Order: sequence, then C-alpha cells, then structure tokens
Amino acid sequence: MDYQQAVARLLAYADFERSGRFADRPDVAPVLALLSRLGNPHLGRPTVHITGSKGKGSVAAMLESVLRHAGLRTGLYTSPHLDSYCERVRIDGEPIAEREFACHAEAALAAAEETAASLAGRQLVTFDLLTAIGFLAFHAHRVQVQVVEVGLGGRVDSTNVFPRKDASVITPISLEHTAILGDTPAAIAREKAAIVRPPGPLILAPQGYAEAKEVCVQAAAAAGVEVVDVAARYRWQTLAKGPEGQQVRLQWGDESLEVFLPLLGSHQAENAATAVAAAHALAGQGLPVTAQAIVRGLSAVRWPGRMEVLARQPLVVVDGAHNRDSARRLRQALEEYFPGRRAVLVVGTLADKDIAGMALELAPVALHVVAVPFAHPRAMPAEGVASAFAAAGCPTSLARDIEDALGQALAISGGQALICLTGSLAFVAEGRRLWLVNRAR
Repeated sequence: MDYQQAVARLLAYADFERSGRFADRPDVAPVLALLSRLGNPHLGRPTVHITGSKGKGSVAAMLESVLRHAGLRTGLYTSPHLDSYCERVRIDGEPIAEREFACHAEAALAAAEETAASLAGRQLVTFDLLTAIGFLAFHAHRVQVQVVEVGLGGRVDSTNVFPRKDASVITPISLEHTAILGDTPAAIAREKAAIVRPPGPLILAPQGYAEAKEVCVQAAAAAGVEVVDVAARYRWQTLAKGPEGQQVRLQWGDESLEVFLPLLGSHQAENAATAVAAAHALAGQGLPVTAQAIVRGLSAVRWPGRMEVLARQPLVVVDGAHNRDSARRLRQALEEYFPGRRAVLVVGTLADKDIAGMALELAPVALHVVAVPFAHPRAMPAEGVASAFAAAGCPTSLARDIEDALGQALAISGGQALICLTGSLAFVAEGRRLWLVNRAR
C-alpha cells in the first residue's frame, strides 16, 4: 500500500484524536499485545518518556536535538502533526519518508488483525497503531536513544509500554481534557505521574499547582526513583531576545552555559532548562552528552507552529495555544517580543476547550478577533469563538473559512497590527499551510 492508503486504513480504527470519544481504557494491554506480536520493537534502547499539559513537545524536540548533537542516532515520537503523519516519527531529526511509513503501517495493520482474536473484546485504536509504527521505525534504524512524547494523559496512553525508563519527564500540569483526565490539577497529575518508572529519575519541571507537584513527588517515591526538581536545581535567564529567538543563560550548581534558543517566549527558556536537566540525567547514566552538545543542540532545535514567526511584512505569528494557561503564555510572549503591537487574532479551536478562559487571557492584546470554522469533526462553531471573545470585550467578526479569515485579518491590520493565528494545533496547521502556500505563489 502507499502512504494515502495506509492512512485510510489506520483511520478506519477508532481515531480518538479526531472524534474526541475516548474509550474507557483500564490499561494498555491491547497495544502491548500488538507490540508483542511485532517482536517488541519498543525495547532495547535507552528511553525518555515525556508528559505534561504544556511544553512536552518542545522539551522532547529540544532533548532529541541535544542527544543528536551528542553524536547519538535518535528516534523522536511526538503528536499531533502539522502536515503529515510522517512528522510524528523522526530519525535523527528528520521525518520518515512516506514509503517507509506505509511499509511499517502495513506490518502494524497485519499484526493488529492477527492480535484481534486475543484481545477478549478489547479494541485497538488508531493511536496504538501509530505508536507501533514509530517503534518499528526506531528498531529498523537501530536508534541509540528514543524520546517519546505521551499523546494524552499518561497512565493508559499508548506510549506507556516500557518496563523500564532511563528518565521520565513531567512538564507543567494544568487543567486540560478534564472530562477524561479529571477536573482538578491533582487528578490530572495522577494520570500523568503514572508514567514514572525506574530506574531513571523523574525530571519535574516547574509546576504552577502545588497539589500537582505533590502528586508527582509521591509517584516518584512509590516508584523508588530520584526527583530532579528543575525549579530548585536550575536557573534560567533571557539575556537578549528578538524575532529569531533568545539568548539564554542556564545555571546549575556552580556551572552555567549561554545558549541561543531559536524559539520565542520565556516559557521556552524554562522548557530548555527541563530538557537540559533530562540531558544531564542521561549523561549521568553514561550517554556522551557534553556542554557543547547542549549548546549546539538547543541552537538547532526547530518546533514549528509554536510561537513561530511566518512573515515580517506583514508580521504574522502562529501558536497552538490550546488552553487558558497556554493562551496566557502566548499573550505574555506577544507583549514581550512585540511590545506595543496590538494583534488581530485569527482563532479556531475545538469544542471541548475553555474558550472563555482563553478569551480572557488574550483580550488585553487583541485589536480584533476573527473567529473561524475549520475542517475538524470536533471544531467549535465560529459563533461560539466569537461569543467568548465578545464577552471579554473584543471586537469580533466571523469568517467563512481560513482563507477568508486571513483576508479579513490583512485588511483590518492595514499592515500595522500583528496577525496571530491561534487555538487548536490542527487549526494552526491548516492556517500555517495556507499562508505558506499563498506566499509561495
């Protein structure tokens, strides 16, 4: 089969990412059975497992880049993607080719059919198979270390399949997916902290909720692993910043490094400290991570769709801010990097998001909000987006689609105001793709 046929076959399974109808999964037995049928391609190499509500993808990308610049062959598994499922599986920083994706998909699909009879009524889902494809690629390329981002939660996520981990990482926890993970920071933390597994330490990023931090510390104690408290052991300071990135000083103990980070926002300096803490933990276990690898790796990291400047004239920024905390960080980054510039916000999001909270956070920088429907089965109607921002005191308008929204934003901005596409990462991906295609014409 080719790539498109493979994707169609994969999506014939229950795709919870798009439907939002998450199954009540008591454990990860189905995906473990699938991986066993495939020869357990997820085992046999050092593993870093990363979860959290904010920043987990950025930390994963930073850590992979550092490990690659340390001379290691790396595998990186992240989700969701912007343009292609191939982006989710990267070898040495590059997405696998469509032909390879289809080859591994064919193997995973065949194993899924063979496994079905043994699942006692349980069902595999699309994300199970995508995860298996990632591990098949890592095995085929003989990667020396794998960095794996959790898809949702942690406890019963398809990626939580390792009997041992060389490091577990938990980035900041906030309220998200409350219908699935729980409606308090502590409940969500319990789901996420279930990834912690010996022998490697828990790298715990700075946490905004004391109760979430306590749950994570207790989980590490129960697992018998060390806690590396990033807020207590590391310091980070932005020395200079601009549209291309920021110069950051990282300090721990009596040591320090200055690095250029081509990602915008003070939260990315915090994420860099978390990634460096994970790199130090791996170095302590024998991986050849040096200061030079950290400097070179962080300077080379790329993470599109997250506070990304697409154009200067007019100034266009995209950021997948999907909850209230992310929206607050987006506002802070806009105020920090583009002071005095009001923004025409082009917003599309999913129906289960806290759009009222996002609107309250973004209202102080909003000159105007263009609310947009987009092609996703869980997309929030544009009227719902507009209503939330209007309630927060923002002038709003409705667009037919993203192309119409970009046209409105350009007209409203008059070449002066910043244009920012934000909301669901799926929406940002669609808008980003359209902008880049139109600019290339």
